[in-house]
Amino acid sequence: MGKHRLQRESNLRPVVRGALIAGAVTAGTVALPSAPALAATINIPGLGDVNVPDLPAPPPPAGISLPQLPSLPKLPDLQLPPPPSGLPGIPAVPNFQSNVVGERALQAAESKVGAQYVWGGSGPYVFDCSGLVQWAYRQAGVQLPRTSFAQAQVGQAVSKADLEPGDIVIFDGGGHAALYAGNGQIVHASTSGQPVKYAPLNSMAFYAARRVT
Repeated sequence: MGKHRLQRESNLRPVVRGALIAGAVTAGTVALPSAPALAATINIPGLGDVNVPDLPAPPPPAGISLPQLPSLPKLPDLQLPPPPSGLPGIPAVPNFQSNVVGERALQAAESKVGAQYVWGGSGPYVFDCSGLVQWAYRQAGVQLPRTSFAQAQVGQAVSKADLEPGDIVIFDGGGHAALYAGNGQIVHASTSGQPVKYAPLNSMAFYAARRVT
């Protein structure tokens, strides 16, 4: 009876030892060394030191291979045409000498077309020939002499072919004054019984022309 008990305990010892080792390993009570795996000796209470066989190291993670992106096509070299060697010349601006003062005087005289002629009248409601010219230039900021003979001496002499609007035109040897209105016309206070009006340049004998600036 005692012999069988000893034999049974002897047979149970390896089984218990294996179960304890497996339980210890499964429960995580035994700290295993990190990979690479090696044989280790562990101590189990009640059983003593036990050698644990090598565990295979886990395989290293496979490298992730990204697909190669296609290369971008090379842009062609752009060849810009060379700039033009020179720009076309800009034509010069004509040297216009606008008689601004004369144009203002003409506008003033034209505003009196239809006004009554009175010998010796100098405006603003009645005029004689030189009185109209004097009054018109006064509106443009220029003071002229009173008589047509004196007006024939002011400013710059101008030929009949070069007349501009607002130029003073003298007729009948200096006895009559008018303003050139352009397009072969003058504006003047002609004579008694006639209002201030337009008339052809060639309707009287041309004597002189003056330009006041």
